[in-house]
Amino acid sequence: MKKEISTKNAPAAIGPYSQAIQTGNLIFTSGMIPIDPETGELVTGSVEAQAEQAFTNLKNLVEASGASMEDVVKTVVFISNMDDFGKINAVYEKYFTAPYPARSCVQAARLPKDVAVEIEAVVCVKC
Repeated sequence: MKKEISTKNAPAAIGPYSQAIQTGNLIFTSGMIPIDPETGELVTGSVEAQAEQAFTNLKNLVEASGASMEDVVKTVVFISNMDDFGKINAVYEKYFTAPYPARSCVQAARLPKDVAVEIEAVVCVKC
């Protein structure tokens, strides 16, 4: 059984998909990009500023599900430039603590709205 999870504290879907889906104890988020959910505007500027907004959006979505960032077991981080890996790691560490989630980080040729970073997660509630 699937349950849709959504919040106004993260960007609305810009296509035919859900912000997140829960099935059993697992929550699968869609990719969060640096859109300010209050204004609907894209956060531009430094990769750090974009990463902060994307991770804040993810945190808000995870919390809307009744979980916390400590419940995140896997992330996938898409970045437009692998040279920004260290900068994004510095932001990542603000949102996760040891034991850190398993993670993949991939440089993508192009991300939605030409952002610098997008993150998705798998969350395990009451695991």
